Amino acid sequence: MTQLDQTIGKMRSVFSGMVVYKNPQQNSFFQSLNIPPYLRDWLTMKFGGKEGKIDSEQIQGFVSRYIPRRRDWERLKVEMIKEARRVRFLAKVQVTIDVQSGEGLFHLPDLGFPRKKYEARIAGRLLREKKEELLVSSETWGVIELEWVPAGVKGKRGQGSVVMIDFTPFRPYTIDVDFYREARREFSVEEWIDVLLLAVDYHPAGFLDERQKLALLSRLLPLVEKRVNLVELAPKGTGKSYLFSQISKYGWLVSGGSVSRARLFYDLNRRETGLVSRYDYVALDEIQSISFPDEEEIRGALKGYLESGEYRVGDQLGVGEAGLVLLGNISYECMDENKVMLRELPAVFQESALLDRFHGFIKGWNIPRMRENLKAEGWGLNTEYFSEVMHALRDDVRYASVVDELLRVPKGADTRDTRSIKRLTTAWLKLLFPHVVQSETADRAAFDKYCLTPALMMRGIIRRQLHLMDAEYADILPEIVLAGE
Repeated sequence: MTQLDQTIGKMRSVFSGMVVYKNPQQNSFFQSLNIPPYLRDWLTMKFGGKEGKIDSEQIQGFVSRYIPRRRDWERLKVEMIKEARRVRFLAKVQVTIDVQSGEGLFHLPDLGFPRKKYEARIAGRLLREKKEELLVSSETWGVIELEWVPAGVKGKRGQGSVVMIDFTPFRPYTIDVDFYREARREFSVEEWIDVLLLAVDYHPAGFLDERQKLALLSRLLPLVEKRVNLVELAPKGTGKSYLFSQISKYGWLVSGGSVSRARLFYDLNRRETGLVSRYDYVALDEIQSISFPDEEEIRGALKGYLESGEYRVGDQLGVGEAGLVLLGNISYECMDENKVMLRELPAVFQESALLDRFHGFIKGWNIPRMRENLKAEGWGLNTEYFSEVMHALRDDVRYASVVDELLRVPKGADTRDTRSIKRLTTAWLKLLFPHVVQSETADRAAFDKYCLTPALMMRGIIRRQLHLMDAEYADILPEIVLAGE
């Protein structure tokens, strides 16, 4: 039995109710059904046998019945309108509040409904009772119940609409973070790294060494700590889009196209908050292909938000907790931190004062291109359960206190460097040592190796790039070390 087999056996014992069997063939089946990994793992647990193998026909039947596709929408409309029946199913829902009418409106993106405004409304009673669940983010999964009413938003007959009369959020697991912390104590740090990789659909045996594993896991830092801002430049095919779009329903990936201040922060016309106020992180993928309608406007808004988490649009002062992640491709000859790599970013980011507000840099070339032997096969933590734990850990401020107590910061240290290093160190602590909530229980050597050192390296690249772009920035970091050394 290999060391990895022993780790998986221990994981199955410790997390007995939260492990699921994963394999690439099953994943392809779920992808063909347009099912995200967090819903995939729930279905696998629901229908998988003792060995975790699924009956594809059984799941196909369940999905057809309870998770309708676009082709099923006409049949559901007939049931509601012609047969006066209510319909109930699991769906991805987007909810907005209409300023003109005061109505709650919903959209079912996977079904392409509605096509006209006011065709899909939320019952006033339901909106009052389930406001938190419906408006927790701009998009959520849940079991909805719909009925057709002949009167529209103004009460006029002949302007019928589909009304949501019930909603149950898709939260199939009770998250006990204290249990998760205690469970972590059963594993060595090397074993825990493999547990985390399996949770996000990677097979630990496919990596050459620990350096590659940690490079991949650095992508999870914005999931577990608020407002972690990162830049990653990587070769094509290293799985950036998959991790940031599929692992957590609390994140949002923007891939290409145009990004405006209204979309990111606040839309004055619709009176709606933007992405940074609704998600844990916003990742801008294929950053070289993204355009910004007003570069000066977006640059100014980004400076304020990345510095303090606040933004002002018109008369609106808002706050957000989302980290901003820039994801770009980089050619082989440019993979050198001693060259100006950040010139690969769009012009809007070619200002040192803005780049200084990004906490760290991920060297994506240390992450291997996706290969078949990197795809998780076997037992691993349920992705939905794992992402819920990461989301819950964001609110725990004890880890930041642990970092403050363990680190010694020179009095003359640059404030942005210090803030960046501490925030990254805190994120690594939550990710790798979630059981350490008091400084006296920390393994100082492990903390130094796996939390402080990676944070210094990630921030050090940003600092080096700033120096190469702007001589005003020195090519040194403050000498932040473990207290007592």
